[in-house]
Amino acid sequence: MTTSLDYLKQTGTVIVSDSGDFETIDTYKPQDATTNPSLILAVADKPQYARLMKVAIDFGKKKGSELDLQVDAALNRLLIEFGKEILAIIPGRVSTELDARLSFDKEATKARAKELIALYDSVGINKDRILVKIASTWEGIQAARELEREGIHCNLTLCFGFAQAVACAEAGVTLISPFVGRILDWYKQTTGKDYEGDDDPGVKSVKKIFNYYKQNGYKTIVMGASFRNVGEIKALAGIDFLTVSPKLLEQLKESKDQVPKKLDAATAARDTEPIPKTSYIDDEPEFRWALLQDQMAFDKLHEGIKKFADDNEALKKILREKLSS
Repeated sequence: MTTSLDYLKQTGTVIVSDSGDFETIDTYKPQDATTNPSLILAVADKPQYARLMKVAIDFGKKKGSELDLQVDAALNRLLIEFGKEILAIIPGRVSTELDARLSFDKEATKARAKELIALYDSVGINKDRILVKIASTWEGIQAARELEREGIHCNLTLCFGFAQAVACAEAGVTLISPFVGRILDWYKQTTGKDYEGDDDPGVKSVKKIFNYYKQNGYKTIVMGASFRNVGEIKALAGIDFLTVSPKLLEQLKESKDQVPKKLDAATAARDTEPIPKTSYIDDEPEFRWALLQDQMAFDKLHEGIKKFADDNEALKKILREKLSS
């Protein structure tokens, strides 16, 4: 019996699992998977992941006597252990997120990205199977621009505004993750209105980005992320990639409703109304001004960075306690 998830895959959209719980990933047969500190925090202390935690703790203990250095090393190794387990299940790539506190430091972002790639290499994982997740700040985008030139592929996350998407494409990043649901959250809170399907402001934002990329021949993959309901997912059927939580993947798997294709690269390039070309390459002041003018994008970017940083610290607290015991 064909499910809604099957129909969605038939539109050409690549399905990505948005989860740190690799025990559930294989159920939905995604090509790729994404993780972040929040997702790993949700499962890191479960008994079935104790062996990964032990590897991380043992690794941290070898990094000298200073506890903070041990914690940082253990956290990096924990991310790699989750990524390695996920890659044993999926055929494609896994996204591994950098510490969000580095979001405003280009050089530190580059250094940490290379450190993670080296750690993956040490456990036999080629860099071509990794996407380094970096926040879509000016500094993050410029770091990704340079990393991509060195063959390190990047997923620019916490993308909310059109200016961010344009700058990412100009930087030649592999993939962006526009956060559909968080855009919806902001508009619902700001306007007090409910939105559905094609009227969802998050859906509209991602459609505009998709059409703009295809009209201008950008190779950067558009991966819709952070969904609140299956209606948002169905409204973007045909987009390059979608990263979906296990809860919503399960809803799609249980449904038999057809999912018609809504987005098409050839149609976007040929038949949709042209979107005026803009550019932010090497123009930091103009990028920052455009981001500041988009209140939603400015608010959600900084809120998202803080949330990921807080969850990163919560993970570190768990590791610190285990290293100290």
